Amino acid sequence: MPPMQDSLLQRSLTAVWHPCTQMKQHDSGDLPLLPIACGEGPWLVGTDGQRWLDGISSWWVNLFGHCNPRINAALRDQLETLEHVLLAGCTHAPVVELSERLSALTGGELGHCFYGSDGASATEIALKMSAHYWRNVGRPKKNRFVSLAGGYHGETVGALGVTDIAIFRDAYAPLVRGATVLRSPDARLGADAAPVAAAALEAHLQAHHDESAALIVEPLVQCAAGMAMHDPEYLRVARTLCDRYDVHLICDEIAVGCGRTGTFFAHEQAGIRPDFLCLSKGITGGYLPLSVVMTRDSIYQAFYDDATARGFLHSHSYTGNPLACRAALATLDLFAQDDVLATNVERGNRIEALLRPLAGQPQVRHYRHRGMIFAFDVDADADFGRRFYRAALSRGALLRPIGNTVYLMPPYVLTDNEIELLCRVVGEALDEALMP
Repeated sequence: MPPMQDSLLQRSLTAVWHPCTQMKQHDSGDLPLLPIACGEGPWLVGTDGQRWLDGISSWWVNLFGHCNPRINAALRDQLETLEHVLLAGCTHAPVVELSERLSALTGGELGHCFYGSDGASATEIALKMSAHYWRNVGRPKKNRFVSLAGGYHGETVGALGVTDIAIFRDAYAPLVRGATVLRSPDARLGADAAPVAAAALEAHLQAHHDESAALIVEPLVQCAAGMAMHDPEYLRVARTLCDRYDVHLICDEIAVGCGRTGTFFAHEQAGIRPDFLCLSKGITGGYLPLSVVMTRDSIYQAFYDDATARGFLHSHSYTGNPLACRAALATLDLFAQDDVLATNVERGNRIEALLRPLAGQPQVRHYRHRGMIFAFDVDADADFGRRFYRAALSRGALLRPIGNTVYLMPPYVLTDNEIELLCRVVGEALDEALMP
């Protein structure tokens, strides 16, 4: 290992506490820590020049490649005018334009945008805003939430209350006010998974709508649950039930928005709109932390009052940061100017054709695909994921299975050759990780 690379890795292990990691695995070498020097399109380049194709978009955030020249240019321009200003009592052009353009993408149905810094912040904002709305309209008992089995909505304390991934939640159980967790429409549970889950939702809301503020869902794909995919029909029924029982619908599109499922917003495939829409990750093209909660004007109006206490007093220091908003505007420009969604259909079909044969392997289960998300489960021991990760790295691709679920969520800029490489690595890494 080159001295500079070795030094950087050791300094990181000494000074940095890395996220979502048992640090001992890095120290032991069981989980290699990658020293990244730069990014070039869909590639990450190490300090020794080694290259890895970023098959998971750096935790699902990068849409148009690393160091995208058009997003870079927008940020350089913004740096020369305004880097940040508080959004309490001030405003600026990037946040206004971004809010207008996002609202237009919903046909104006979601007319106001409230900004945070990350996905968990967006979840907290939506939950608080929903409960506060019911308080403002004289129904304070409606302060409980409904979520789905396997759902993931962030790791701050409020977000953990609606997250059903035990390894993230259980250590903090004494701090968490849990939601009611209902059956998931995960298609892996059977052909009737969506109607059975919808029936469970109906039964719960019928009995508990007086205390239920909102249902929160990840539309079409529950990512942290192992890319669990469900029929859009579940969302259609959920919208109808929420309307019937006067309960808000929160769509958490932090991971699945911005084109990941094939439409710009995942919920569009069900022909519905939520009451709250949470966006983050890809909204800035993977450049800067930004999240947004979009909501209906009728909800906004419930906070519009002479009394300060009836306002929504939530805040973050970097709310609506101009640099992040300019990155988001440049990202929207790329979608508009490059016909990205249509191009992704062709790109997704090429990936599908190369990956689909893996479904025939005896240990592969539930191959699935929606938009630019591809996944399958592997019948293997608990260490399979780490073996696969190392095997993929050795072949030049960054892929991090979720448990025994192998998935791809690549940037939208892969060439045909890069698609072929990525899919070949998946197959070869799978074979190596399953070797006796």
